[in-house]
Formats: sequence, structure tokens, C-alpha cells
Amino acid sequence: MDNQIQNSIVSFIWGIADDCLRDVYVRGKYRDVILPMTVIRRLDAMLEDTKTDVLKMKDTMDKAGITNQWPALCNAADQAFCNASPFLLKDLTSRAKKQTLKADFEAYLDGFSPNVQEILDKFKFRNQIDTMIDADILGAVIEKFVSPTINLSPKPVYTDDTMTTIKLPALDNHGMGTIFEELIRKFNEENNEEAGEHWTPRDVVELMADLIIVPVADQIMDATYSCYDGACGTGGMLTVAQDRLLNIAKRRGKNVSIHLFGQEVQPETYAICKADMLLKGDGDQADHIAYGSTLSADGNATRQFDFMLANPPYGKSWKTDAEKMGGKKDILDSRFNAYLEDGTQLSMIPRTSDGQLLFLLNNVAKMKKDTPLGSRIAEVHNGSSIFTGDAGSGESNARRYLIENDLIEAIIALPENMFYNTGIGTFIWVLSNKKEERRKGKIQLIDATAMKSPLRKNMGKKNCELTPEIRKEIMRIFLEMEQSDVSMILNNNDFAYWNVTVERPLRLRVFPERMIPTDIFKKTDEYETVTAAIAKASATVPLDDWTAFAKATKLKKAQLNKVRPFIAEKDATAVAINEPDTELRDTENIPFTYEGGIEAFMKNEVLTYAPDAYIDEKKTQIGYEISFTKYFYKPVELREMSEIIKSLNSLEKEADGMMADIMGGIL
Repeated sequence: MDNQIQNSIVSFIWGIADDCLRDVYVRGKYRDVILPMTVIRRLDAMLEDTKTDVLKMKDTMDKAGITNQWPALCNAADQAFCNASPFLLKDLTSRAKKQTLKADFEAYLDGFSPNVQEILDKFKFRNQIDTMIDADILGAVIEKFVSPTINLSPKPVYTDDTMTTIKLPALDNHGMGTIFEELIRKFNEENNEEAGEHWTPRDVVELMADLIIVPVADQIMDATYSCYDGACGTGGMLTVAQDRLLNIAKRRGKNVSIHLFGQEVQPETYAICKADMLLKGDGDQADHIAYGSTLSADGNATRQFDFMLANPPYGKSWKTDAEKMGGKKDILDSRFNAYLEDGTQLSMIPRTSDGQLLFLLNNVAKMKKDTPLGSRIAEVHNGSSIFTGDAGSGESNARRYLIENDLIEAIIALPENMFYNTGIGTFIWVLSNKKEERRKGKIQLIDATAMKSPLRKNMGKKNCELTPEIRKEIMRIFLEMEQSDVSMILNNNDFAYWNVTVERPLRLRVFPERMIPTDIFKKTDEYETVTAAIAKASATVPLDDWTAFAKATKLKKAQLNKVRPFIAEKDATAVAINEPDTELRDTENIPFTYEGGIEAFMKNEVLTYAPDAYIDEKKTQIGYEISFTKYFYKPVELREMSEIIKSLNSLEKEADGMMADIMGGIL
């Protein structure tokens, strides 16, 4: 089936919404009817030929008293699903009474196998029946979907009984999947404020699929591979990766199969994903899609995968997940906690306002370690993942874990306005736990922000795309590990730094004559004892040495702490005491690549200006940050002064001429 016919089917189905739903639903709610009805009609068309066989099998099992009938009924239907009701969808078009239509339609829906029931429940489609019955549009909607002018069946429609001339071509599983995805895209475009939550542009998905598959294409064997998406949305990434792997394997004469796995937390999106796989004939794959939060209810906790892709939600709170996992401070999930070589725990829990890095760590935890290919990951994030978080924070620790375990092959900066619901810059992370030799200990940064082609018409906020030629060029840069203005190969240590706390000693001068409030001590005699001790000590020791003065008073530490704010103040010329001056405290980020390390940095950059400075080693933290601006920023070249003066003179002459014309016109 060619694109023209597919587009005509999409237009017809889209027209059903305008024809039947316009005065009953607002445009944003059309999808609540159209998407589940499209699924129902396709499944119905696929079950028509075996309907009689299914009903006979049901009758036989009913008489035999068999209760678990679904496996046998699905087998009779020759599909991964079935419908055991006495109806086909077209049988319901003859119902004259609304209540009869409602009862029979509900019985028809109840006849579907459990895997379809779950899809209908997540769509909340039964909630729409009363609305359509009250508005008297259910019959019209059904009639439209069984119209003889479109064919959603896997069999062709002929012009007559001789079956010699095809009127409407068959719609295979791939074609149906394409139509369904196009409907989703159109609905997402209508509601672009939420589109990006579960719809990644096809051009980005195809680049991601290439990044994880093409580098190992020559190592693909006659085997079964697995692909996983922990934030699978409508399943687009999974199916694109599947098609890409099958095509690559076929070109190399390899016979492979690929099992798809995913998880989705939004009920309608989950239903769309499962329905899409059923429509494409992937009944078994549909069973591999888990419902719920990947973070707090991992549906694939014991599995490992060959290929993983994801476009997790970014800038979205995961506070609810954190609470389900025992609270942020008490999360012990091994996916999000690691240990350093010395046994120190490395917590990689980010702030609860943004959980995108947790999805990346989830994928890393599912990497295969004992296979020749290992695992490959491609994941889209915003800039927060590469630079947010100070040394020792969950975000920085996550980057530390990934980099110190040498898992990152490349990070690619994409153009702005690539996604439907956000214009911000995004980055593709490419990870592997079986790096080729030339990539070991290195990370490639690719600045593809200028590699884009404008769209003729914006789709939400998406105003550009990655054409096949652009994707091919990005892949060339990646595969060749090119060093250029848009590609840099850096060592892992280039992203690491020490965060050190630089202290300056506190220097205090004593002023014993100053008044001390009497109420700071509970007992009067204690006040008198303290003031007497201060007076005596001030006569025997220098007043610019607090340590000597305090010792001379022979007062308790608690007493000295109470009086010090009243009788002492900072003085840069006084003797240093064994206590830091918090107002002079500073922090420094020292790159791992700084020659001579922390000691040399202090000597060259700090002690020259503050000889008494020292580092509080207990506060030293290791951090990791990836800054594209640092490596790819190009300062704007300033114009020469002579050129500026020339332009000003030209503008001045032009202004004089305009004034002369104006004044001449007035006079």
C-alpha cells in the first residue's frame, strides 16, 4: 500500500471526528473516541474470517464446562487476541433503539480477550459510551468505521465476486501501524502542549537507532536480540529500532529476531503502545510492555537488554516515586546507588524536581556484561543532565559513575526546537559497556546544533528536522571519531574536578574594656568571676593574640564563647587562631588535568595572594561536569574601530541629507 492510500485512510478517519464528534466533544477530546475505535475496528476486521470458528469453539467449551477458554479461543482466531461475543462490529449498525445499541455494543466490547480489555480500560473508552448514546452519535461512528469506502482489513476488497479487480488494497500490519502512528501524531499536534511527553520526532528516533545499531552492525549474528525503553510512550522508539536492526541484518545476510520490552506510566499512552503492537501483529511483544512507573515499580527488574533507547521526562518532579521508594534520603535501590573502590557509598539520587538521570541509571543497570556486544544505550536529555549539580550531588555522582566506569561513548548536542513541546536544547547520550579500543577512556562531543533543515510548517514548537543527509553526516562524524570544529575527542579526566574549600584563619583583637551584658550569665558571681579574669589576663598577654589571651583567663570554653562577641573583633594584623574565618571562606573547582594537582593549584593560584590560606581536606569533593560551551563557544568577532567610524560617518551624512530634505519641504 502506497503513502497516498494510507494518507486517504488517515484523512477519512480524521474526518469522522469532524463529522460525528464536533458538537459533542471539544477538539482536544476527539482522540478519546477515535483512537480506541480505530483499534477496535482493526481488530474486528482481523477477526472476521475466523468468527465462526471462534463461536463454535466457545460453544464446545461451554458445553464441556471449561472455564479458562481464552487460549483456545485465540488459537481458533489465529491471533494473539479474539472476541467471543456473537457480534461483529458491522452487525451493530442495524440497531434502531439507542438502548439496544448500547447493550449490544457493551456486550461486543466485553467479548474481547483480556489483552484487549486492558487496552480499552486504559483508554477509559467505556466512559465515552453514555456520552455518545446520549448525543445519539454511537451508531453514526460505528457506521463510519465499517464504511465500504475504506479498508482496515488485512485482506483486499474486490469490485465484484469474481475477485479479479481490487477495489481497496489490503492493509498489512506495517501499514496499519503507520496509519495509527500518523493519527497519534495529528492528535499530538492538536494538543502540542503535551505532545512531547510521549512522542519523540521520527527523525530523532532514527538517529538514536542508528547510533546504537550501526557501530556494531558487522558484529550482528544469527540470533535473538532484545530492545528496551523504560519510558516507552507510544512505543515508537522500539518499533523504529526493531525495523532498523532487521534491515541491517537482512543486508548482511543475517537472520535475526528482536524482542521488544518497555514500560509506560501514563494509562492512555500505555494503551496506545500496546494497541499499536497488536495492530502490527506483535501480540507477544504487547505482553512485554509493563504498566506503571519505571522508577518505583520497575516491571523489568530482573532482565537485561542488548539495545536500550529512551526519551525520559525532563524537568519533571519524581517526588511521588521517591515517597513510594521510602523517601529520597532512604532510597537503597541498587540502580541508583553505587560503591567506590574504598567501599564508600556513592549516592546518585538527584533532586526530586528532575528525575531524568534516574532513567539513564536504570538502563545502565540493565546492561549485559557477558555477551560479545554487551549493551548499547541512546537516550535524550536536556542540558540539566550534563552540568546541573555541584560536586558530591546526586547528579554529579551519576556522571562520575558513568565516566569512571568508561560507559559514555559520545554526547551529541541537537538543534533547538527539535521537539513538539519544548524549544530548549537537547542532547543524545550514547553509552556502551563494550567500547572499541580506540574509544576507551575517551568521550566524543559532537555539536550538531547547526545541523538542521527548516520545516515548511511548524509542528508545535518543532520548526526543524534532521534530514537523512544530516543524520548520515552526524553518523559519519561519530563513526570516524572526527576531530573538527563540531567534534572533539576528550579524555574522561577532562570532565573531572576537585571541589576544595579554601579557609583563612580567624584573627581577633581583644578589647577588654568593652562592656559585657550582665544577663548572659545566670549567676551574678559567675559574671564577676569572668570579668575579673578578663581584666587580669589583659594585663599579662598581648591583645592581638586571642589564643594566648583565652589561655591566660583560665576560663571555660563555654564562658569564653559567650563573651567573645563583646570583647573581640576581627583584625587582619592580629595573630591567627586555630579556627577558620567563615567570611573569608572560598571554594575552588580544580580540574583533574591541572598540572601538579591541588597542591600546585594552591601554590600558583591561592598562596601567592593569601599566604595563610589552607584547604579543609574533609570537605574536598570530586565532581564531574560536561560543558559544551567550554569546548565549542565561538566569541563574536568585534568590528575594527576604523570600520565603525566609517559606518558612523556614513550614517551621519545620510541623516544630514534626510534633515535637509525635511526642512526644505517645510520651508
